[in-house]
Amino acid sequence: MIDPMSFKTELLLTVIMLVVIFTLSSLSKRAIRKFGKTSAIDMNSRKIIFYLSNLLYYILAFVGISLIWGVNLKEFSLFLSSVLAILGVGFVAQWSLLSNLTASVILFFSHPLRLGDRIRVMDKDFDWTGKVEDISGFYLFMRTDDGRRITIPTNLVIQKGIEILKEDKPEIENT
Repeated sequence: MIDPMSFKTELLLTVIMLVVIFTLSSLSKRAIRKFGKTSAIDMNSRKIIFYLSNLLYYILAFVGISLIWGVNLKEFSLFLSSVLAILGVGFVAQWSLLSNLTASVILFFSHPLRLGDRIRVMDKDFDWTGKVEDISGFYLFMRTDDGRRITIPTNLVIQKGIEILKEDKPEIENT
């Protein structure tokens, strides 16, 4: 027989868990938005970070609710390790996708590169100098000085040296 008091407790804890997750998600979304605006990061890059943070909160909610409703911890850990093993195999098969997403997150939070910057990619084989037009989840788009529009995977932006060039501004003479 199911204890009605236990059911009410589990239901209450589930509601509390969902409210906490929703609140944390809203606060992090607001913080990401504020950081993105103060750092002059475009909306597409912010969307990627929103999606990744939401994924983290959904996973936390799933784990928390599963534990609240009495899923056996040993069985749950076996299930979780199986899922992680499958994901690990999938990510190794698609390593470049994962490295590009990770590089986009790094570019978003800690790289001084911004939209509109004039940069030079330090590469011995290519001379890529131009203006950054967009940074997406997987690519950096730039317009070179000779008018070509090129895309560079974001993991290469992290691996290669990037020189941020100063814009040539005419000096104003004081008279």
